[in-house]
Amino acid sequence: MGGMIVIRKMGITWQLRMRMAEKSMFQTSDLVPLLGERGIHLSREQVFRLVTQTPQRLSMDTLAALCDILDCSPNDLIDIQVVNAEVRKASGGDSPVVPRVRRSTIRRPDLA
Repeated sequence: MGGMIVIRKMGITWQLRMRMAEKSMFQTSDLVPLLGERGIHLSREQVFRLVTQTPQRLSMDTLAALCDILDCSPNDLIDIQVVNAEVRKASGGDSPVVPRVRRSTIRRPDLA
Protein backbone atom coordinates (compact mmCIF):
# COMPACT_ATOMS: atom_id res chain seq x y z
CA MET A 1 0.00 0.00 0.00
CA GLY A 2 1.11 3.56 -0.57
CA GLY A 3 2.28 5.73 2.31
CA MET A 4 3.41 9.29 2.79
CA ILE A 5 6.97 10.53 2.60
CA VAL A 6 8.31 13.99 3.33
CA ILE A 7 10.42 15.82 0.77
CA ARG A 8 12.57 18.59 2.22
CA LYS A 9 12.10 21.54 -0.10
CA MET A 10 13.63 24.99 0.21
CA GLY A 11 11.73 28.22 -0.32
CA ILE A 12 13.51 31.52 -0.95
CA THR A 13 12.31 35.07 -0.37
CA TRP A 14 14.36 37.67 -2.24
CA GLN A 15 14.74 40.79 -0.07
CA LEU A 16 16.56 43.13 -2.48
CA ARG A 17 13.68 45.60 -2.86
CA MET A 18 13.28 45.85 0.93
CA ARG A 19 17.02 46.38 1.50
CA MET A 20 17.01 49.08 -1.20
CA ALA A 21 14.06 50.85 0.45
CA GLU A 22 15.92 50.85 3.77
CA LYS A 23 18.65 52.85 1.99
CA SER A 24 16.05 55.19 0.40
CA MET A 25 16.60 53.65 -3.02
CA PHE A 26 13.19 53.36 -4.66
CA GLN A 27 14.08 53.28 -8.37
CA THR A 28 15.57 50.11 -9.81
CA SER A 29 17.60 52.31 -12.17
CA ASP A 30 19.45 53.68 -9.09
CA LEU A 31 21.37 50.40 -8.99
CA VAL A 32 22.68 50.51 -12.58
CA PRO A 33 25.55 53.00 -12.04
CA LEU A 34 26.35 51.64 -8.57
CA LEU A 35 26.73 48.13 -9.97
CA GLY A 36 28.78 49.52 -12.87
CA GLU A 37 31.21 51.15 -10.41
CA ARG A 38 31.82 47.64 -9.07
CA GLY A 39 32.38 46.06 -12.49
CA ILE A 40 28.86 44.62 -12.85
CA HIS A 41 27.41 45.85 -16.14
CA LEU A 42 23.71 45.03 -16.42
CA SER A 43 21.07 46.71 -18.55
CA ARG A 44 18.23 48.63 -16.93
CA GLU A 45 15.91 45.75 -17.84
CA GLN A 46 18.21 43.18 -16.22
CA VAL A 47 18.44 45.25 -13.04
CA PHE A 48 14.64 45.69 -13.02
CA ARG A 49 14.21 41.90 -13.16
CA LEU A 50 16.89 41.43 -10.50
CA VAL A 51 14.99 43.73 -8.14
CA THR A 52 11.44 42.62 -8.90
CA GLN A 53 11.87 38.85 -9.31
CA THR A 54 13.66 36.21 -7.27
CA PRO A 55 16.68 35.23 -9.38
CA GLN A 56 17.14 31.53 -10.09
CA ARG A 57 20.85 32.10 -10.73
CA LEU A 58 22.98 34.92 -9.40
CA SER A 59 26.71 35.39 -9.88
CA MET A 60 28.80 35.70 -6.76
CA ASP A 61 30.25 38.95 -8.15
CA THR A 62 26.76 40.45 -8.46
CA LEU A 63 25.82 39.25 -4.97
CA ALA A 64 29.02 40.74 -3.52
CA ALA A 65 28.37 44.06 -5.33
CA LEU A 66 24.79 44.22 -4.01
CA CYS A 67 26.03 43.53 -0.48
CA ASP A 68 28.64 46.29 -0.82
CA ILE A 69 26.14 48.80 -2.23
CA LEU A 70 23.55 48.07 0.46
CA ASP A 71 26.05 47.51 3.29
CA CYS A 72 24.53 44.13 4.08
CA SER A 73 25.32 40.41 4.01
CA PRO A 74 23.90 37.72 1.70
CA ASN A 75 21.66 36.64 4.61
CA ASP A 76 20.03 40.08 4.48
CA LEU A 77 19.14 39.57 0.79
CA ILE A 78 18.12 35.92 0.79
CA ASP A 79 15.63 34.55 3.31
CA ILE A 80 15.54 30.75 3.16
CA GLN A 81 12.66 28.70 4.55
CA VAL A 82 12.27 24.95 4.68
CA VAL A 83 8.98 23.90 3.10
CA ASN A 84 8.27 20.25 3.83
CA ALA A 85 5.87 18.63 1.42
CA GLU A 86 4.22 15.28 2.02
CA VAL A 87 3.74 13.23 -1.11
CA ARG A 88 1.95 9.94 -1.63
CA LYS A 89 4.16 6.97 -2.46
CA ALA A 90 3.05 4.94 -5.44
CA SER A 91 1.65 1.61 -4.34
CA GLY A 92 4.05 -1.23 -5.03
CA GLY A 93 7.02 1.06 -5.63
CA ASP A 94 9.45 3.27 -3.81
CA SER A 95 9.13 6.30 -6.06
CA PRO A 96 6.81 9.03 -4.81
CA VAL A 97 3.92 10.41 -6.79
CA VAL A 98 4.78 14.09 -6.88
CA PRO A 99 1.85 16.45 -7.39
CA ARG A 100 2.08 18.78 -10.37
CA VAL A 101 2.80 22.38 -9.52
CA ARG A 102 1.34 25.20 -11.58
CA ARG A 103 3.21 28.46 -11.52
CA SER A 104 1.07 31.52 -11.22
CA THR A 105 1.86 34.97 -12.51
CA ILE A 106 1.01 37.98 -10.41
CA ARG A 107 0.77 41.22 -12.29
CA ARG A 108 0.84 44.57 -10.55
CA PRO A 109 -1.91 46.85 -11.88
CA ASP A 110 0.43 49.84 -12.05
CA LEU A 111 2.80 47.96 -14.39
CA ALA A 112 0.18 46.72 -16.86
